[in-house]
Parts: sequence; C-alpha cells; structure tokens
Amino acid sequence: MTTPRTPSRWLRLGIPILLIAVWFVGGAIGGPYFGKVDEVATNDQSTFLPSTAESTQVQERLTDFTGGDTIPAVVVVTAEGKMDADALQEVQAAVDALADLDGVGELSPAIASEDGEAAQVFVPIDSDGEVRDTVEELRTTLADELPEGYSSWVTGPAGFTADLVKGFLGIDGLLLAVALGAVFIILVIVYRSPLLPILVLMTSTFALCVALLTVWWLAKAEIFVLNGQVQGILFILVIGAATDYALLYVARFREAIGAGESRWRATTTAWRGAFEPILASGGTVIAGLLCLLLSDLASNRALGPIASIGIAFSVLSALTFLPALLAVFGRAAFWPFMPKEGQGALPADFTGASVKGFWPRQARLVARHARPVWIVSTIVLLIATVGALQLKADGVASSDLVLGASEARDGQEVLAEHFPAGSGSPAYVIIAEQDVAAAVTGLTGADGIDSVAAVSQDSATGQVGVEVEGGEPVYTVAGPPGAAAPVPTVVDGDVMLVATLADAADSLEAEETISSLRETFAGDGIDAQVGGSTAIDLDTNTTSIRDRTVIIPVILAVILLILMLLLRAVLAPVLLIVSVIVSFGAALGVSALVFNGIFDFPGADPAVPLYGFVFLVALGVDYNIFLMSRVREESLRHGTRSGILRGLVATGGVITSAGLVLAATFAALGVIPILFLAQLAFIVAFGVLLDTFVVRSLLVPAVAYDIGRAIWWPSKLWRNDTAVAHAEHAHTEDVEEMTRAEYRRTLEE
Repeated sequence: MTTPRTPSRWLRLGIPILLIAVWFVGGAIGGPYFGKVDEVATNDQSTFLPSTAESTQVQERLTDFTGGDTIPAVVVVTAEGKMDADALQEVQAAVDALADLDGVGELSPAIASEDGEAAQVFVPIDSDGEVRDTVEELRTTLADELPEGYSSWVTGPAGFTADLVKGFLGIDGLLLAVALGAVFIILVIVYRSPLLPILVLMTSTFALCVALLTVWWLAKAEIFVLNGQVQGILFILVIGAATDYALLYVARFREAIGAGESRWRATTTAWRGAFEPILASGGTVIAGLLCLLLSDLASNRALGPIASIGIAFSVLSALTFLPALLAVFGRAAFWPFMPKEGQGALPADFTGASVKGFWPRQARLVARHARPVWIVSTIVLLIATVGALQLKADGVASSDLVLGASEARDGQEVLAEHFPAGSGSPAYVIIAEQDVAAAVTGLTGADGIDSVAAVSQDSATGQVGVEVEGGEPVYTVAGPPGAAAPVPTVVDGDVMLVATLADAADSLEAEETISSLRETFAGDGIDAQVGGSTAIDLDTNTTSIRDRTVIIPVILAVILLILMLLLRAVLAPVLLIVSVIVSFGAALGVSALVFNGIFDFPGADPAVPLYGFVFLVALGVDYNIFLMSRVREESLRHGTRSGILRGLVATGGVITSAGLVLAATFAALGVIPILFLAQLAFIVAFGVLLDTFVVRSLLVPAVAYDIGRAIWWPSKLWRNDTAVAHAEHAHTEDVEEMTRAEYRRTLEE
C-alpha cells in the first residue's frame, strides 16, 4: 500500500490561510447585517396566509372600501371619577394632539362608555410605516397631554403588534449573547482549553454571518418572508448545528493527533472521517426542513429554505473553516491538555471487570443487559408520551403571545370592562349589495355580535338595520343623530359590513363567532367573505393544523429514505425512526405537563408541535447518524455487536457534548418574551437532552446489540461477512461465559 503523497510545506500552510481569509471576508461583509434585519422583516400575520384564505381576500380588498391601508389602534382612557362632559372634553384635547403624529390617520372623536367610566378613541395607523414607533409615540403623547388623574392604554391590533415587535428586539443582541455564552462555557468545561472553544465558536459565528448575508438579500428581493420568529430560529439553529458538526470534526482530529499523526495528516484523516457523517447529517436536516415548503403558511414555507441555508453554511464552515484553523494551530489548540500519543484508543474488550471510564462502562452495561435496558427505556418513554394528550395546541389569544408586561393586553382588559370587547377590531364582511339585508339579519341575530355598520363613501361607518318594504327586506344606514344618513361604499357591486364583536377580537370565543358566521352564510346560500383580525387568527390556526397533519408524515418518510441510503439497510433505519418518534412523543408529553402545571401557559400555537417535530427529528437524526455511521465503520472490522460497543464508546463523548450544546442554544430562545419561542425552547432543549442521554446512549445501542447483525438487513454486511459473523459469535460467547461466571459467584456468595 502506497503512502499518500504529502503536499509541500507552502501548500500545507497556504491552503488553510486562504480558506481562513475567505471566511474572514464573508464574516466581515455579513456581520453588519445583524443590525439591518428589521429592514426586510415583517410581523404582519396577514401576510403569512395563502392568497386563497378568506381573510386574505378580504384584507386585499380592504383599501378599496376604506381608502387606505391602515391597522387600527384603540385608545382607552379612564379617570378617577365619572367621565362627565368636562372630562370627555379634556380627553378630546389630548387626543387632538395625536393627529399631528406621523403615520396617524383620521381620528374618531372620544366616545364615552355607557357606564360613564371610560372613553375610547379609534386611531388608524399607516401599516406601511413603523407601527411600533407610531404606537410608542401615541403612548408617550397621551401620557404627556392627559391631566393628572387620567390613565390611558393603546391596544387593538396596532397595540399588540407593537408589543410583539418589542418582544423580538432582543434577538440581535441578548439572544446571541446568551447562546454564545452558554456554548462557550460548555466547551471550556468539555475541552478544558481556552483556545479550542474560541475556534469552534468562530466556526459557528462566521457561518451565521454568511448565512444572514444570504438570507437578507433573498428577503430583500421578496423571495420569501422573514419575521422575528424565523430570524430567532435561524440564529439558534446555525449556532447549535455548526457547533455540533465542529465537535464531530474535533473528535476525529483529536483521535488522529492522539494516534501520533502530524498536523497535516491529522487534518486530512479527520476530514475524511468526518466528511460523510457531517454531510449526511446536514443533508438530512436540510431535507427535513425543506418539507416545510409544503406548508400553506408563508412563514413556515420561509423557514424551510432560510434554515436550510443556515445548515448549508454550518456544514461548509465545519468542513472548511474549522479544518483550516486546526491545521494552523495543530495540537496547540488543545492547550493545556494536549492529546498524547495513544490517548483515546478504544479498548479491545468492553466486557471485563477492569473496564474504566464512563462510556466503556456504559458499553459493558449494554453488553450484559441489552434487552432489559431497551425494554425499560421504551416503557419510560411511552409513559411520558401519555402527557402529550394534555397539550392544548389549538391556538392562543394574541394578548397571550407576549410574556411579561404588555400594555396592549392590559388595555384590552380595561376595554372589555367598559365597551364591547371587540371594539376597534371588528369583523369585516364583504357581501353583494342585493344580499346585504339577508346578511344583516344573520349578523344581528348571531351570538357574539354587538352591532353592525356599513362602510360609507367618506370612510366613516353608519349603523345598518333592516326594514320591510313591499314585503321584501331592505337594509338601511343611519348616521349620527342630526346628521344625514351616510351612503354606503359600493365596489364592484359589493358592500363592506363592519361587525363589532362582543368578545375580545383575539379570543377563542371570537374565533368561534367568525366560524359560525361563515357556516351560517354558507348554509343560507349567501356568498359572503368574512375577514378582519379575528378571521386572520382563525385562518392561521386552521392552516397550521393542516400543515402539521400533512408535513410530519412526509418528513418521516424522507428521513427514513435517507437513512436507508446512508446505512445501506432497512431494519436499522426503521428502528431509528421509531426511536425518534417515541423520543419526540416523550418530549412533547413532559412539555405539556410542564406548560400546564408549572408555567400555567394558556395553550400553544398549532405550529409548536410541528416546529418541535421538525427540529427534534431532523437534529435527533444527526446523533443517529453520528452513532450508526461509526457503528457501521467499526462493524466492518470487528463484527456488529463489538462494533456497536466500540461505536458507542467512540461517539459517546461527542454526542453528549453536542447534545448539551444544542440544548443550551435552543434554551436561549427562552430569553425572548414570546410564548411560541419559550415553548419551542423547552420542547427542543428537553427533547435533545432526552435523545442524548436516553435514546442514543441506551435505547438504540441496546436494541441494536440485542438484534445483532440482522439490523443491517438486507445489506451485504448482513449477508456476506462470514469472518465478521464469526468474530461477533465469539464475542457473544465471551459475554455469555462471563455472565455465567458472575452468576455462579453470586450464588456462592
């Protein structure tokens, strides 16, 4: 066998330096884009729905009737006493100051509540502007203009949007700082080196910079929708995945250095050993993420390619940037605990009493008690899965999306005490003019509707009623007392009705009202379109439930196919997929119990289980690939059962470290006060730890060991390796003989 030719000294130095320079240029260009994400991001939920959604169609025609694209804010004011005429005049004086603010449309007059204890004002805000900035100016101006003794809140869709955007403000700074800090601490503890963690974090940070640069320009070109939720997941996913891939390469590099290889030879040996599992892991995650393209929600569809871009650069960085860095630093990267020659070599036998180290002892446990280990592990996971039945993932109110303080939520509660709770966030019904009377009859008789009005030609609204003329019902429009009746706006033969909801517009009760209205109109043969903020929430939840029903089975099928191609077998991939499903069910079950019993969350978005599944399955398969690719490699030389034990010992440390890193990075999402991200953080972090310490360390090795070489069915490794089978048989006999001897000693004692 000929020795591979070693490049010249200049090439051995020049290639790493060139790669490092390329990545530094990419990082320098992409770094400044962290502060520019707001320029291409949107948190407008209506833009996420498909064009076929009923609420989307209403939203697109809204400007035809109202004359402008605005998002409503509702100002609620209370006083220490009754809101008499003088108090109402003082409120009006403060409200008049709002008209001079940028982005504010024509204000309604201050309207006193029936109980005389509060006043409300409807403020249209330009949706093309910075809604959060405008709402903050409203709040500041009201605080300055209202006399002492008055309290004010800005709520409604604009208020909730402002609070939601404010919740995402920590993504660029706080989220990254917490995630990188947690990863750095874990790496320092694992490697006991000050330099190596920095090199690994450089790998993930530069991958994120280049990924963000690419995503920013694609979002700028409106190829996909970028929002704060997707942005946060991208940051965490790249840091976690790139670090995991880097850890796998570092483990291979450390083995090569410990085997006495030179710096360059160790680099190439590690690269050859890590290339296939890293590429396979990254490819599997990308394939799973791209299944999100089947979603009807633009935000879900966008996450697929955006996160895939992040994973692609994570793989590229781990296979080019990190090898280049380690090729330059060599064993000095591990200072002060640099690997010594022979360190890390796998023992020849894992079944003897003299086995030392955690992972060799773990391998001995699997060898001696494989069947009890996997049976007990499976039972525990299945018991935990029962808790998933308690997960309430059918949507939550917009007022519950922001954790902690929310002025919009507080204002909504005050509004509901003194006015119809749906004030300021009505349902819009577009109906043919000849069907208005029938539609009004249905609306006024429906539960959950407080009042009905029609949009007039001057963008105001007039109360709508129904009278009978000539035996036929006709609708009438009434203006304010003493004023002429407004003329309804008719666009292409259609009229827009405005229905004030009795319940808070973001509540599940309001969604039920919208659903009931649609069913009533359809049952009466009336061609009506029902939209508004409540309808948007309803359509989003319905679409999310459809997405998870369709996408989850597709992801399982795609990943199963990839595992079959990678492992060249059928049985092993099936077992791995089953283990992933059981692990996900257990994570979801425990999470549901924690959400309901400890955090007392009001529920969950329907997309939470989908996102949790995508990340736990796709990233959990990473560890499957890390483990089973090494097991297959060792099985080819030592037999399946011995290969399983050797693979467990060889990858145990890196999988544990990678699991801790990934759990820590996803847990960092919890610092963003958004319910969706907090729930996703717990599900994925807990699920990864469960996957790391139970599934990959006990369940999968024990099941594979119990089955033996049949796990490779129907590959050549199962059929045609007589020598390997003989080695496996001899190894099994050794374990059985050792077990019998220990049993005899126990009886004698």
